[in-house]
Amino acid sequence: MALDQMLDDDHRARIVWQYVESLDLEPLYARLKVAPGDKGGRNAIAPEILLALWLMATIDSISSARELARRTTTDLPYMWLCGGVSVNHHTLSDFRSLNGEFFEKMLIDTVTAMMKEGFVTFETLGHDGMRVRASAGSSSFRRKRTLQELHQQAKAHVESLREESEDTSKQLDHEARRKAARERAAQQRAARIAEALRQVEALGEQKEKRKKGDGDQARCSTTDPDARKMKMGDGGFRPAYNFQITTDGDSRMIVAVDVTNSGSDRGELVPRYQQVQETYSVTPGKLLVDSAFAIKEDVTQVERSGTEVVSTIYQEDAMRKQGRDPYERKPGDSEEFANFRQRMSQAKYQAIYKQRPSIAEFPNAEFRNRGCRLLPVRGLARVKSVALLLANTFNLMRMWELRSRATA
Repeated sequence: MALDQMLDDDHRARIVWQYVESLDLEPLYARLKVAPGDKGGRNAIAPEILLALWLMATIDSISSARELARRTTTDLPYMWLCGGVSVNHHTLSDFRSLNGEFFEKMLIDTVTAMMKEGFVTFETLGHDGMRVRASAGSSSFRRKRTLQELHQQAKAHVESLREESEDTSKQLDHEARRKAARERAAQQRAARIAEALRQVEALGEQKEKRKKGDGDQARCSTTDPDARKMKMGDGGFRPAYNFQITTDGDSRMIVAVDVTNSGSDRGELVPRYQQVQETYSVTPGKLLVDSAFAIKEDVTQVERSGTEVVSTIYQEDAMRKQGRDPYERKPGDSEEFANFRQRMSQAKYQAIYKQRPSIAEFPNAEFRNRGCRLLPVRGLARVKSVALLLANTFNLMRMWELRSRATA
């Protein structure tokens, strides 16, 4: 029997393929063009195959490129998506990591299409942060002095390997390839340490401004310089990244994603809100966030833009224990923040806030269920690419469910 006969007509692999075929993949194909004078090489794998494979893998909670490559030779749905084309884990890994710009356009185009169909309304948005463990060990974090020493050692190691590889007359092909690989690995390590050194200097300046003497305590990872130690859900501190996810309340679809290496959500509300406004040319009706986002400056700016912030009051319980009314206007409150306090005293808005977990935290839970617990890549740009792929997969499943309900 042919593969197509063996795969059920309603299998989700067919839904994934149908969705991928509806996308404009021209930006991906543009990268495959051979420039004049290039000798060329093996035929490139069609981008729709790689995209479909990653969407299907994410649905099945597979985050490893090696595991996905293995599935293309053993599992019927993945074999069907490949259609006889062989793939390797290097190609799959590069496709996921290096196409963040396309994944972001893909997210925007999908949300825009669902806006036109009336599913996404932007009447109510939920926003939340989610910390995800970075691919870096806690022991890889070093202070500036240690990083300087490691950088010198790494440069010396690269130079020694380069000298060894210069005399290739008596080397066999496999020996030359092995030495070239060692040299590349050493160069990459040296580059990561150099980046860690650059970032630890900037981080030290920031810490010094906040508290004199703290600058010398700044540390950066030698394996993932962009990662930062953050407080996780279990109370422990580990290297991580902070996913910022904005979700539409009516459709429960993700409308925007960003990734930061800040361990705090303070100050993240306005940038995320402006991202939605500029991308979709809309002014949301309400924005549901937890108290970590609802600082005075951000609430004031969002309210002035025409959107109501719905949140608990920061340190509300502590105020009550001190006998203070959290909803009463405080010295230094702007007019907008005072109105926000008063509004949140009403039962109507407290009931609206109770919807926040089902809107803002729903994608977080789905990301965890899709294998987003330990990041398989390093660096802010690559991590954001993974986050966008997760968001697009999440939206694909939501879109299929919403359309199925509408036609039932």
